[in-house]
Amino acid sequence: EVQLQASGGGSVQAGGSLRLSCLISGSGFNFDDYVIGWFRQAPGSEREVSSCISSSDRSTYYTDSVKGRFTISSDHAKNTVYLQMNNLRPDDTAVYYCAAKLTRYGSKWYCPRAHSFGMQYWGKGTQVTVSS
Repeated sequence: EVQLQASGGGSVQAGGSLRLSCLISGSGFNFDDYVIGWFRQAPGSEREVSSCISSSDRSTYYTDSVKGRFTISSDHAKNTVYLQMNNLRPDDTAVYYCAAKLTRYGSKWYCPRAHSFGMQYWGKGTQVTVSS
């Protein structure tokens, strides 16, 4: 069983920055075996993938709306995945969730398909609010 704990949300003005953290725990967890993703759900909208990372192939994936503004990274020593969010916009307002999937596929293949294939473990969300 893998547990994920997201933190770092808050309220910022447009153009500001936030860094989210996802602490991962669980016996036998190995970064090389998982795709870790950040997903978000805005009010009245479906949950969507934002960014993903996989250590097995050292790849990252970003949905078009966050490319160039968000950076996902991992610190294996701390069992933590980060999402650095810069130049935030009001339409980034959402609850952000981190999730993990045990898979042999890398992030670039799996995450565009995560809506169909699903993620295995989910953390509780953290609220990000961006005001104009």
